[in-house]
Amino acid sequence: MTATSTLRGHDIYWDGGQWRFCDTRAPTATTHRERPCGHCGHHDTAEGHDGCLGTLPGVANACCGHGQTSEAYIQYPDGSDLRGTEAIREIERLKSGG
Repeated sequence: MTATSTLRGHDIYWDGGQWRFCDTRAPTATTHRERPCGHCGHHDTAEGHDGCLGTLPGVANACCGHGQTSEAYIQYPDGSDLRGTEAIREIERLKSGG
């Protein structure tokens, strides 16, 4: 049985030695930054942020979840965070300038 998962919205599998993308068979460790989000299709920004998020004000780091709401998060400079649906709502609020 092969282990499977997702990475940045793409299906991946364990080949016994490393994780690989199912569609290209490329190793995830060396190629994941080259690929756009498997959910929205945007590439990372020049700063390395999720392309669909850009730079969010007052946020230390964040992830859109790449189609998996449970994987979305926002981390603030003070160490607090939001996860899942709460993070998605706050990301949308911050993106709209609210």
